[in-house]
Amino acid sequence: MVLERVWKSLLAVAALLLIAALALQTGLVAAPWADDTNTLHVLDESGDPKATIEVELADTPMERYTGLSDHDTLEDGEGMLFIHASEGERTYVMRDMDFDIDIIFIDADREITSIEHARAPEPGEDGEALEYTGHGEWVLEVPRGYANQTGMEPGDDVELAEE
Repeated sequence: MVLERVWKSLLAVAALLLIAALALQTGLVAAPWADDTNTLHVLDESGDPKATIEVELADTPMERYTGLSDHDTLEDGEGMLFIHASEGERTYVMRDMDFDIDIIFIDADREITSIEHARAPEPGEDGEALEYTGHGEWVLEVPRGYANQTGMEPGDDVELAEE
């Protein structure tokens, strides 16, 4: 009887560990030891920085879904970098957003492909209806106007400090 309880307990622990490992591996949850921030540089054609941005990394499905909707604002030089597993067409919406942003699409070669200037939804307006589409593997969100202020444009290269 005692041996049976020990085996059942061990099987339950093994099952929980397996579920946790699969959730980490598939990106459903972020590893608690993973760094959630990084420094991103937007470079001009000579490789000099146009902008340096402290970014929060959104690299799990839940973090990408929530995005900046739980933020009240962003300061210049701050942003969120959405990291996808592959390059493709991406559509971003302004769900639960309280402020305007620039949405910058970046391809697998780390080159800006397009920049959208997104407005926050008006009171009573559904932010899901405010869609912005571009091509990329990464998507960078910064305060609205910051891309113009720093001279960012399609064709600029992007790099992370610790990639």
